[in-house]
Amino acid sequence: MTPEMALATDLFARLREASADPPGVTRAAFGEGEARAHDFAAQAARDLGMAISHDIAGNQYMTWPGRDRAAPRIVIGSHMDTVRHGGNFDGAAGVIAGLAAIRALRDAGFVPEQDIVVMAIRAEEVVWFPTPYCGSRMAFGLLAPGDYDEVTRSDTGRSLAEHIREAGGDPDALKAGARPLDPAGLRNFIEVHIEQGPTLEQTDHPVGIVTGIRGNLRYRHCAITGQYAHAGAVSRAYRHDAVLAGVEFVSRVERLWDQNDAAGRDFVATIGEFWTDPQMHGITKVPGEVRFTMDLRSLDNAILEDADAALRAAAAEISARRGVAIDPGAHTNAPPAQLDPALQQAFAESARAQGIAAHAMPSGAGHDCATFAWQGIASGMLFIRNQNGSHNPDEDMRMADFEAAVRVLADALRRLG
Repeated sequence: MTPEMALATDLFARLREASADPPGVTRAAFGEGEARAHDFAAQAARDLGMAISHDIAGNQYMTWPGRDRAAPRIVIGSHMDTVRHGGNFDGAAGVIAGLAAIRALRDAGFVPEQDIVVMAIRAEEVVWFPTPYCGSRMAFGLLAPGDYDEVTRSDTGRSLAEHIREAGGDPDALKAGARPLDPAGLRNFIEVHIEQGPTLEQTDHPVGIVTGIRGNLRYRHCAITGQYAHAGAVSRAYRHDAVLAGVEFVSRVERLWDQNDAAGRDFVATIGEFWTDPQMHGITKVPGEVRFTMDLRSLDNAILEDADAALRAAAAEISARRGVAIDPGAHTNAPPAQLDPALQQAFAESARAQGIAAHAMPSGAGHDCATFAWQGIASGMLFIRNQNGSHNPDEDMRMADFEAAVRVLADALRRLG
């Protein structure tokens, strides 16, 4: 086993042991598990002679000095928090890949032209704090001042500001507009991440080169209001059935997806939750209320805006005909991120030079890399094949595939100088 793979294997094992929460692992954002993961990474970085620092949002920076300390830096980063009972590789693989690549380059006698920084980013998983890319957005001063006190962690009920302060950060400075990272000081951002779908497994590629990150519209509070009635006594003509209205609306979502597929437009849609009120529903009652969530994604924000308009029009038409009120409610919009073509080319050349099969593909999931791309920083992503999806305890990244990604990353860093 190479020294860099020994480093990675040890870190993954220590992370799993320290954050075990059967049937998976749990590393809550701004919790003990995430903090210990940062500590393990920091110790491995110190052993490599790297300097450790933190910003006022709690993000951690592990710096390998380059020849020109004033030159814009290359940052390799990802998050180390997980969902509840998740897998051990989602997020953490990106931080460990950065450290492993630096170990390989250092052992080969390579000295970079500029600093290379491995960044362990806080609070990426929205299951903890319901605002996207929390840690990376705080690093650029992009979080709204009110979010620090209004956004609370799902399990503790305590505010983001409280958790940051407890971890040694300065939420007051962040609320006042502090911007820990200056985009002008960053040359590139690179994120390595397990693929969270089946594409690489199905196409038999150990590594993916990400072309872009889908943006999304998220609707958390969709509501359908009809009228409760007796299941036997009210004929169809006089019913205002919220469930049947909801079923028709969901079919319109799928029809819109079909239309986008037929036109070759990038689009996916998910109704993640759909429920009636357990205090009010019953087998002998016509349902009068439905609540649901909706998630629309695309590499083109114009497609998302068109979808929003089409589905709101469909909601109005179904509402009028069925005598109900369908309200999709407000939505949030995380724009798509187009990734840097030059980095994609560097990754492709590195893979070819080493005989590693790499597949170009978009990312359907959101990643911190999008935040960096939005700032105009040339950004890129590598995916690692993962057999069993993500956000579940069965993540099963092969270490041989991880090693392939580290080799591509290290060679690309060498090409970048």
